[in-house]
Amino acid sequence: MSSVDYSEKIPNNVNLSEDRTLQRALEHWQPNYINWWQDMGPDGSQNFDVYLRTAVSVDPQGWAQFGHVKMPDYRWGIFLNPAEKDRKIHFGDHKGEDAWQDVPGEHRANLRRIIVTQGDTEPASVEQQRHLGLTCPSQYDLRNLFQVNVEEGRHLWAMVYLLHKYFGRDGREEAEALLERSSGDQDNPRILGAFNEKTPDWLSYFMFTYFTDRDGKFQLCALAESSFDPLARTTKFMLTEEAHHMFVGESGVSRVIQRTCQVMNEMKTDDPAELRAAGVIDLPTIQRYLNFHFSVTIDLFGADQSSNAATFYSTGLKGRFDEAKRTDDHVLKGHSYKILDVQNGNLVEKEVPMLNALNEVLRDDYIKDSVGGVDRWNKVIDKAGIPFRLTVPHKAFHRSIGTLAGVKVNPKGNPITDHEWNQRVEEWLPTDEDRDFVVSLMGRVVDPGKFANWIAPPVMGINRQPVDFEYVRFN
Repeated sequence: MSSVDYSEKIPNNVNLSEDRTLQRALEHWQPNYINWWQDMGPDGSQNFDVYLRTAVSVDPQGWAQFGHVKMPDYRWGIFLNPAEKDRKIHFGDHKGEDAWQDVPGEHRANLRRIIVTQGDTEPASVEQQRHLGLTCPSQYDLRNLFQVNVEEGRHLWAMVYLLHKYFGRDGREEAEALLERSSGDQDNPRILGAFNEKTPDWLSYFMFTYFTDRDGKFQLCALAESSFDPLARTTKFMLTEEAHHMFVGESGVSRVIQRTCQVMNEMKTDDPAELRAAGVIDLPTIQRYLNFHFSVTIDLFGADQSSNAATFYSTGLKGRFDEAKRTDDHVLKGHSYKILDVQNGNLVEKEVPMLNALNEVLRDDYIKDSVGGVDRWNKVIDKAGIPFRLTVPHKAFHRSIGTLAGVKVNPKGNPITDHEWNQRVEEWLPTDEDRDFVVSLMGRVVDPGKFANWIAPPVMGINRQPVDFEYVRFN
């Protein structure tokens, strides 16, 4: 069924009412989720009416409706793409066999680990962003923040449904733990490092939604290939919502750049101190933020050589990005892939079995995709006639995972000494002074159609509404 039943306590298109045990378990979890949202969701937003998009179907032609909703009343639910009749496994050792509708016992632990890790990222990003509404640059941006937040909450529901339905008591305990961990908590942090970083300002938020949500896209695309059919169907629908999150990031950074370039031309200067005094974010600071968020995000793909990645692929748990479009045998035994290694202080390429390098394959696909958006940002700078280019740093720069962890290279990938790194790191990564300056710009602007000085308005509003539409009603 593609339409969503909103008459139920938990909206769903999975016939939840036919499984009373599962329904009761999820209805028991639901109040804990609402309590988590009240405690850790967007700060001070409980009584706002927000112009939100709500999924009403999984039909691509009409899957969402828009309207003003109080966020605690948002109808979080469980939506899976329609089942594909007679779907077959199309990669790994089980290629050609029927896709699994239940969890094979021998893959139970690995599948649960994959689902929990994905599920843990969803509430983490809400927690990281919970204070941003207090410093929003416009009502338009505030609404987009809240849209991203409620959809990350729904993606948590998507993973919790799988845990409850297919993993019994273990799954129920894991679902509870997803609400007990907290981003940045010293004693009980989120599973992945990038989701324990602070997001203290809107430039960080836009970089996060461009780079880190793009990691989400690639991880979800790999899981959408899974031989475990309910996981594949769940993540395919999550990708429909994820696209907006990356749009928020790309367009947000683009608007920051546009405003900076406008002021540079008005003042006829590229002096960062003068531009900061004028209340905009200079381009070198934007580059440093880019370097930080890109390097932290590519660590999320894991070690460049991984026996787990090989196992996940061979057993059919997790495919590659665009698996169906690849022209190899989709088994990969005997195939190799080049990764970077360090020899005598230099970066060199070496060939390793492709199955063990699948994290690196996914990371390289991600890097190509990320460069496209940075090129579009550069077009904004080019259009303003300013001789400056933003660049994605080398993938060995500022790494903390795998063979490249702790290797000192500059953003171009040239190996350097520890001394040179210490001397020049403030050219390449945001300093405390940079962060303090950006935070100092974060004043709250909420009048319809008004925007903070450091960011340009968007070209158009949401869902064909005007830019000065009342996206948030403050009650």
